[in-house]
Amino acid sequence: MADSHISLTPEGYAKLKEELEYREGEKAKEITEAIRKAKDFGDLSENAEYDAARDDQARNIARISEINAVLANATVIDAAEDVSNVSLGCKVTVKGDDGKEITFTIVGTTETDSLAHRISNESPMGKALMGLAVGDVCAVKTPSGAERSYTVVSIER
Repeated sequence: MADSHISLTPEGYAKLKEELEYREGEKAKEITEAIRKAKDFGDLSENAEYDAARDDQARNIARISEINAVLANATVIDAAEDVSNVSLGCKVTVKGDDGKEITFTIVGTTETDSLAHRISNESPMGKALMGLAVGDVCAVKTPSGAERSYTVVSIER
């Protein structure tokens, strides 16, 4: 991986370890069984089931390698840190210049999930919020090029 430093929350680290165990254990066994069954169909040169199972095996091995690389370079953030300023792992509520409040959890890049409001510390909003305290205001440029202001309402772990 190009980035040698990856920050993870304790939950994100545990989730990756769990996925790794699944892919190395149960998933690998399922794929091996699918390959064995596909071989029983005969001629491998024209066997779509065999090709699909081998492709699935390759994707699984690639994901295992990716997870191992992330875990090898990961720094698990300390959840017991002070919450007077926004940092990784914090849940931050902000109030936009439109008066609407929104809550984000600041996570490392590998844990982002925009539908769950888990944003990366490297995203425009994440970068703008990092290090701020309650009451601080930040400006964030939107994809359309407009600039929006947000006030930090609360920070919690």
